[in-house]
Amino acid sequence: MFDDLRDLYQELILDHGLKPRNFRRPEDANRHAKGDNPMCGDRMELALKLDGEVVTDLGFQGRGCAISMASASLMTETVKGKTLAQAHQLSDSFRALAMTGSCPECGAELADEMERLQPLAGVHEFPSRVKCATLAWHTLNAALDGSKEASSE
Repeated sequence: MFDDLRDLYQELILDHGLKPRNFRRPEDANRHAKGDNPMCGDRMELALKLDGEVVTDLGFQGRGCAISMASASLMTETVKGKTLAQAHQLSDSFRALAMTGSCPECGAELADEMERLQPLAGVHEFPSRVKCATLAWHTLNAALDGSKEASSE
């Protein structure tokens, strides 16, 4: 059964990597950031619309490996509709998941979102790929904080 689940996760990563969701620039975006992973050449631009304290729309453009693109795709689906605080909490929780393979401190209030991100938990077994998986999340934090640039280093 474990092999079946791993195969399913790999399929999901490949699907999001080859056909990323929200691979676009929202016209009415009011926050932007660029992300760069110089170790492997992944680059992305994230644009989001913040309406008060809520992320109402977001999209990304760029190039990178399947893990980087899949992570950005899943991130955009997961963060849309969240408050600033929830988006930051998701980012922190995902980075813990990517680095360790689990997130015991992740709150129950974001359990559904973390379950959606679970296919990327396996990157912790490949330290060089953790940066690929977390680039979108570092870029999200930069956009939310207004710092405009992020690096996965």
